[in-house]
Amino acid sequence: MTRADTLPTVRPEKTPPGGRSPRRSATLVVGCVLAGLIALLALVSLFWLPFSADDTSGGRLAGPGNGHLLGTDKLGRDLFTQVMTGSRIAVEAGLGSVLVAAAIGVTLGVLAAFAQGWLDDTLSAFLDILIAFPTLLLAMLIVAARSATLGSAALAIGLAQSAVVARLVRILVKRVLAQDYITAARTSGTSWPRTVLGHVLPNIWPTLVVNLALQFGLAVLAEAGLSYLGLGAPPPNASWGRMLQEAQATFTTAPAGALAPGILLVLLVIGVNLIADGLRDTLDPATRRRRA
Repeated sequence: MTRADTLPTVRPEKTPPGGRSPRRSATLVVGCVLAGLIALLALVSLFWLPFSADDTSGGRLAGPGNGHLLGTDKLGRDLFTQVMTGSRIAVEAGLGSVLVAAAIGVTLGVLAAFAQGWLDDTLSAFLDILIAFPTLLLAMLIVAARSATLGSAALAIGLAQSAVVARLVRILVKRVLAQDYITAARTSGTSWPRTVLGHVLPNIWPTLVVNLALQFGLAVLAEAGLSYLGLGAPPPNASWGRMLQEAQATFTTAPAGALAPGILLVLLVIGVNLIADGLRDTLDPATRRRRA
């Protein structure tokens, strides 16, 4: 009997097709379920609400029952109606902010990647200064200069987040431009716009999508913070942040007014973060190989 015959046999772990482990697939599924349920609630609110947003006929601080699933607030408005409306505002604010951040950040990031010398250093320093500036404070300044609306909040948050996206895009594009296939494409006569659209952007979008998913969660939290300070969607729109601010004085007598929006806010952010983590494993082959 040889030494090799006495060694234990090591069998490789079976992985599902596509190279993703069940844990990673479950992460993406759980995230989609959490965020999807709240997105469904937001979608339903566009077509149906249990009560009107300004209906105060439910009685002050009534408990669950009599058609009010979560009870009423201090003005007699249905809490479940406000929660549904708040889910729509949260999703709209998150999507709007991400679209603004992506449009501005990708454009600036690509342009900064082509900069050289002092211009490159200046743009890098400018982006670092914007990133160091607190997002919520910058958003407050922009909203204060305009008006307290949902559109202003989404625009302000998107502008504040665009610096983070721009710096990431700049780093990714510079890394791609250093590859040999970019040199080959330019040697063959491909113009810079076609090179960016055909070679650069397709190679950075997996990492970019993950970052934008994370920015969505941060935007939802920022909008809730602005609404808590009275700088979000104006009444009768019931943002989760505004609900938390109004319910803090009656938390002991009607805790549902604060617990419901707070729990949904946490679940939405957790769901989006899980989606980002799952997308990182799914879209980035390098990360998938390192974690295998």
